[in-house]
Amino acid sequence: MTPPAVAAPDAPTRTAPAVEDVDTGTLGGEQKKTWEQVALALFIGIPFLAVLAAVPIAWGGFLGWHDVVLAVVFYTIAGHGISIGFHRLFTHKSFKPNRPLKYALAIAGSLAIEGPVVRWVADHRKHHKFSDREGDPHSPWRYGDTLGALSKGFIYAHVGWLFDTEQTPQRQYAPDLLRDKDIVKVSRLFPLLVATSVLLPAIIGGLWSWSIEGALTAFFWASLVRIALLHHVTWSINSICHTIGDRPFKSRDKSGNVWWLAILSQGESWHNLHHSDPTCARHGVLKGQLDTSARCIWFFEKMGWASDIRWPVKERLEARRVDASARTLKAA
Repeated sequence: MTPPAVAAPDAPTRTAPAVEDVDTGTLGGEQKKTWEQVALALFIGIPFLAVLAAVPIAWGGFLGWHDVVLAVVFYTIAGHGISIGFHRLFTHKSFKPNRPLKYALAIAGSLAIEGPVVRWVADHRKHHKFSDREGDPHSPWRYGDTLGALSKGFIYAHVGWLFDTEQTPQRQYAPDLLRDKDIVKVSRLFPLLVATSVLLPAIIGGLWSWSIEGALTAFFWASLVRIALLHHVTWSINSICHTIGDRPFKSRDKSGNVWWLAILSQGESWHNLHHSDPTCARHGVLKGQLDTSARCIWFFEKMGWASDIRWPVKERLEARRVDASARTLKAA
């Protein structure tokens, strides 16, 4: 893959990143700094260790219904913030929200701790431009299609790509968001929203149970375990859903539908249709394909908070079916 050009480290360019930070509203320039890599490792590693410890801790009695409720609520809010907000709205413009809903979805997605909204969108738009080809930031097929190459590519697509020091140019892939003062504001507030996502469950848990133990168990389950689970579900769309799954619709990549991820991913794992028709607001378009994100968008539309929804069109779907060509030839 060809990385974006990086300016030579001479004296005049050393002050450029500070200006670029202001212009783009991110936590750094187009190249990750050492502290960003360290922070990323901590936010991936510590929640993952919590998942490994989850079974013995639950077995020991340190899991209450308060913890379950808080974990489910924060997972649902942050997960739909990613799916509806970062993905279907800000990346693909599947609908038009009113201003409060736009703010709410940008904030909710930031609580997932997957990066500032502008950065996330730039990466995902580049993924669609080069999906499963050279230039894709996280294709599991980047090293080839042998078992060894695919195993290496799978790990890279799942988590390894996050540590690539070269980042997607935001001015190239998300210029519309950089012109949106509301989105830039939320993007700049990302550190505060990270702190909120990590600490708020503990605060609520402590007040709810009126105990230190309640705060600690809520922090463990509704912060650490919830963050790790949502991270790995999101990354599974990059890795699992581009390696296996049904492909009923034509696309120029290897995106597939993985049914057992549908609920946890808020409908994102109906990935084949999404890559066949990226701007469609509903990904689970076939019978029995549960898509909670699409149902939420439907609710927003009924409430008057969203408009111009790009709902699936029957004729458009039929034209994209894999067996459509065969039916056409048979008719001819």
